[in-house]
Amino acid sequence: MSESRVQRRRRFLVCEPRHFAVQYAINPWMHPDVRVDVDLAQEQWQSLISTYRAHGHTVDAVEPVPGLPDMVFAANSAVVVNGRVFGSFFHAAERRPESTHYDMWFKAAGFTVHRPESVCEGEGDLVWTGRYVLAGTGFRTTREAHREVQEFFGHPVISLTLVDPYFYHLDTALFVLDEDTVVYYPEAFSPGSREVLARLYPDAVLATRDDAMAFGLNSVSDGRHVFIAPQAESLAARLDDHGYVPVPVDLSEFQKAGGGIKCCTQEIRP
Repeated sequence: MSESRVQRRRRFLVCEPRHFAVQYAINPWMHPDVRVDVDLAQEQWQSLISTYRAHGHTVDAVEPVPGLPDMVFAANSAVVVNGRVFGSFFHAAERRPESTHYDMWFKAAGFTVHRPESVCEGEGDLVWTGRYVLAGTGFRTTREAHREVQEFFGHPVISLTLVDPYFYHLDTALFVLDEDTVVYYPEAFSPGSREVLARLYPDAVLATRDDAMAFGLNSVSDGRHVFIAPQAESLAARLDDHGYVPVPVDLSEFQKAGGGIKCCTQEIRP
């Protein structure tokens, strides 16, 4: 059955976790008194990059900056659709300087970057489906930013309200498998948002809270392979049943900061 799933080669932007640490608490996962094993984080991150390349994907990297421990979470830096870059304006003051460094990388690579006026955290809350943008709000990115995104890209933006602090970004509660369907954890969303998702994606793969707490929804799909936390075993089994190929990559050290595979992965869509 997996033969029916078609891989599409991707271009990813990442940032080495050279300065990764938990120095402050801006989500329920973060506890500054918990020590981060930087060597293990480096090893896990390198494994992710090697896995992407082994599956034919292109990986570019931004130089990490001392004093910005969350810069490794490249997904939050922007959203890129059709070669157009909508940048970030972080909710937490601690993370706001990250935007400048990512903007510089994009500009040096030949992109024009739009600076948002409202709080907006890139692919953390803005998920491109191939037809429209699913946009999370409730904890970080504002509804005003959703309007900005629609005006900038000219694609419909569908607002979804997140209600569980553990799933503070949309990319912790939902990910795109391909242009036809998504995976999501229903209870992370408001009742109305659940109805919207059910109408848009009647054949979606639904995840459990255990899947979500294991960062199984913070996954990356290339249309055939799904790069997923190995702890999300039941979700991986369901994906396999649906004809996708789970590729386990352990980023457990990054969960101490509330991040996982997708958080570390910005997609550059030409």
